[in-house]
Amino acid sequence: MSFDDSRPIWIQLAENFGQKIVSGEWEPGSKIPSVRELALEQGANPNTIQRALSKLDDDGLTVPERAQGRFVTGDETVIQRRREEIAVAQTDRHIVALQGLGLTLDGAVKLLRQRWITSN
Repeated sequence: MSFDDSRPIWIQLAENFGQKIVSGEWEPGSKIPSVRELALEQGANPNTIQRALSKLDDDGLTVPERAQGRFVTGDETVIQRRREEIAVAQTDRHIVALQGLGLTLDGAVKLLRQRWITSN
């Protein structure tokens, strides 16, 4: 993963790990890799990884189990709510960008429809 120097790495990691959960790459109830494994994989300090994972704990996306590791929540409503939050934030950013280009709503919907079809 390449990091954006303008934002804290732990936030970027928390977003990346959250994406893995909402996309199903890390399935509900599954054990996630250890801090050490993630630090090696991401090329980040273990303390930074721990901070990112603590954010996921706080958000309810992961559940730490003493002496067993950390697991993805089995609560699908928590995962769905986070998926929707991410989708809304990304959509809002795209709307601002498209409006800045002078696209109308109809033009934006047409473009989205075309791209959606060709991406599948």
